[in-house]
Amino acid sequence: MIDSKNDFPSYTIFLSKADLRPMITLVKLLYTLSKQSQYRQSLTAKLPITAQFNPHHDSVLMGYDFHLSDMGPQLIEVNNNAGGLWLAWQAHYPGSLGFAGKLAARLIEMFLTEFRLWAGELPVALKNVVILDEAPESQYLFPEMQAFEALFKQHGINAFIVAPEQLTLTDSGLYFQGVRIDLIYNRHCNFYLDTSTMAPIRAAYLAKQVCLTPSPFAYGLLADKRRMIDWSTPNHPGLGGLDESQQDFLLRMIPQTRLLATYNPEQLWQQRKQWVFKPATAYASRGVYLGKKLTTSKFSEFNPEETLVQRMIEPSIFEAPNQQQYKVDIRLFVYRDQILTVAARIYQGQVTNLRTEGGGFVRVKLI
Repeated sequence: MIDSKNDFPSYTIFLSKADLRPMITLVKLLYTLSKQSQYRQSLTAKLPITAQFNPHHDSVLMGYDFHLSDMGPQLIEVNNNAGGLWLAWQAHYPGSLGFAGKLAARLIEMFLTEFRLWAGELPVALKNVVILDEAPESQYLFPEMQAFEALFKQHGINAFIVAPEQLTLTDSGLYFQGVRIDLIYNRHCNFYLDTSTMAPIRAAYLAKQVCLTPSPFAYGLLADKRRMIDWSTPNHPGLGGLDESQQDFLLRMIPQTRLLATYNPEQLWQQRKQWVFKPATAYASRGVYLGKKLTTSKFSEFNPEETLVQRMIEPSIFEAPNQQQYKVDIRLFVYRDQILTVAARIYQGQVTNLRTEGGGFVRVKLI
């Protein structure tokens, strides 16, 4: 049974359509960019083999995270297996027992589209789906996986929530308890499938025996945090397929992001309050430090080749009726270049989190 309890408060964040419009424009522009051959070729040498393999489909549930600044909305990062949709749904519909209505229809059609694109001319139907994560039952968002499991089953598709080691690789593909798996909804955060645990999935994916979404290919094009460097660098060779106005738009919407190795450490330390330091391969805000909170010992521990330095964009502030103040970020849940829904998270502390007392996902109302 799905845990429908949502302890988050029933607050509402008001989002102006004037702020939402450029967010949507940016999502569409980055999707267009990801399809351009010049952009893809510029990344070839930077990406592992798994990310160079094109499975010919897109990526379910991309997440584009924004801060609302004095300069307008600014993209903070892109996620290609964005979680929290179930919590965002419950913020609007407390006590729900599952996805419903237009969103449910869009979600199931998204997975069916992914499978059709992957299958191409193959005469196959989507029958068996795995929702994959590391130790899924211990995950904070396990109820969300259950909500997707229920959604698949409501549409006549078998669904199983499993860990990678529960899958068996054979000559004909991946199996779970004797059932051949057609599609994996990948919530695991080993994005490039480069660990021994993910090796069977990697082999089946590269052999085109299973549709894996999100995929390493989509992650490399849009969600690898190093792409923020490319998008925020003027005249970057990978952006040559965009016209001047489109490139200028990227520079306005994306805070300057660079590799730590490109800076003079002493000078950067003096300017640290202007920057955020992020591991290039982390997720869910793990290892992220605001420069103004940084210590010299932690700064010295950063790997210059694996740490990103991003211009600090202060989030907007929401004041609750009890006078508590929370930081706000906005997440667009996206499939291809279409917005599935808009969510907001309120939190306290250095980085976005779902652990702040009184914080979490809240309703969003457009004005």
